[in-house]
Amino acid sequence: QVQLVESGGGLVQPGGSLGLSCAASGSIVSANRMGWYRQAPGKERELVATITSGRTTDYADAVKGRFTISRDGAENTVYLQMNSLKPEDTAVYYCSAHFLIGGRWAAYWGKGTLVTVSL
Repeated sequence: QVQLVESGGGLVQPGGSLGLSCAASGSIVSANRMGWYRQAPGKERELVATITSGRTTDYADAVKGRFTISRDGAENTVYLQMNSLKPEDTAVYYCSAHFLIGGRWAAYWGKGTLVTVSL
């Protein structure tokens, strides 16, 4: 069973920076895709950024130019560097790992880490 553990959340002032990391354990193969999603109070979970095993990245329009996703494929570890944070970035951030096995996708999620952007 794959387990994901996020770390790095916390309180930061608007305009500040914060880095998140997520380590996946329990898998002997590299995840085809890893990513970060977030859910703000009263809103649905939304994509923040994803990165494939080939290092192709995708970002939500709201974070382009401010957030950077990266990964260590050998360790199934994914990072999210968040700069120029805004109050609207406040949310619980979830790490995900996706594996394509036998033609079917299997997705695993972390429990989330809270990021609060406030004065």
